[in-house]
Amino acid sequence: MKKIILLAIAIFLLFSPLSLNAQGGEEVVEEATFKARVIEILESKKTTREDGSISIQQKIKLRGLEDEWKDKEIIFDGTQHDVISSPEYKEGYKVLVNSSLGMDGEENYYIIGYQRTGSIYWLALIFALVVIVIGRLKGLRALVVLLLTFFIILKFIIPEILDGGNPLLISIIGSLFILVLSIYITEGIKKSSTIAIISVLISLVVTGVISVWFTTLTKLTGFASDEAMYLVGLAGGNVNIKGLLLAGIIIGALGVLDDVVVSQVSLVKELKEANPKLPKRLVYSQAMRVGISHLSSMVNTLFLAYAGAALPLLILFSIKEPPFFSFHQVINNEIIATEIVRSLTGSIGLVLAVPIATLLAVHFVKSKE
Repeated sequence: MKKIILLAIAIFLLFSPLSLNAQGGEEVVEEATFKARVIEILESKKTTREDGSISIQQKIKLRGLEDEWKDKEIIFDGTQHDVISSPEYKEGYKVLVNSSLGMDGEENYYIIGYQRTGSIYWLALIFALVVIVIGRLKGLRALVVLLLTFFIILKFIIPEILDGGNPLLISIIGSLFILVLSIYITEGIKKSSTIAIISVLISLVVTGVISVWFTTLTKLTGFASDEAMYLVGLAGGNVNIKGLLLAGIIIGALGVLDDVVVSQVSLVKELKEANPKLPKRLVYSQAMRVGISHLSSMVNTLFLAYAGAALPLLILFSIKEPPFFSFHQVINNEIIATEIVRSLTGSIGLVLAVPIATLLAVHFVKSKE
């Protein structure tokens, strides 16, 4: 356990100099966001749009809850604009407010949305308690790994990509660190853990190669989403958007590969312990039977995860409004094609991970470590 803690500290010290603030220096801030509470609804009206949807427009008195706006009463007038996603606010609600300076130097206020951090923190606490109660020490280790994963993504992968690094290479390096930490901390530093890491790494490289190949064949640009266009506007030419798409595929596949590979290596180890005299060929065949059963459900899980994330988009295309009249037109749209390539390349890596992990475990994992 001491070695694991030292390894985690080493990773922390290695990446701690990196910062999300890639710009450096201080800038004059003309916009700010702060928390406020709704204390009075001054005006509220509902109108029906031409498409049948309801427009909610409100004029609201707010009281600031932090910083220079604490206890300051401000007015937000939302009756002058029709916002599609505007919710109906009520007295007592906590909201996030954007403050900006107008052309005449006057401060303008706009409600961004609800203040949700309190509820999210409670949900995170419940999640942590459930994991620790059920998983005990291993559950606690899993939470440590989760925090370190966030740290590596936020302090290494994202800053390096923003600085103009190759997103695919950066994501593979970051995934390797995440992989080493997650498996060694949760499973312990032993031979079977090393075999699992090697198996996942091989599968990730295969997934990366296939992703590069098919994003080139399908001519995906990475600009299918509004977020990509917005990022280009903010970061200029520093970010390789196509590389960012590939990086997302790698990171998305990592978690599923980790699960499948660790299960297969553990299964082989258990089979060897149950019958040390069992020939390697039989160990492989028995482990593969279980792995294939696990694999079929995991492939479906991967597809459902992508379909769930893109469900509103799929519903939009199913309406068959121009230019999406046929299946051929739908799959040729870059947004849909991107999700297809993302899910299929991840699934190929997942399928190949099972025989790779099983074969390595059969030959190198011993019944007792």
